[in-house]
Amino acid sequence: MNLIKENINIAELKKNLSDYLREQFNLKMQLSSGKLKQTHLIKKVRKKIAFIHTMITKTRKNNHNE
Repeated sequence: MNLIKENINIAELKKNLSDYLREQFNLKMQLSSGKLKQTHLIKKVRKKIAFIHTMITKTRKNNHNE
């Protein structure tokens, strides 16, 4: 998935978050079974999840201040 746009709404952010959490789970399962060769993907997905959490918080604060 591509980077998240700045002007995205919370519902879309939550959908993206759900997708990345599912992807993270699948990567961890592959890692535990020894099938995952590209372990750097776990770190990338974790950072994307953190970014989405940040965007959700930022969006909520902006909506609250308006």
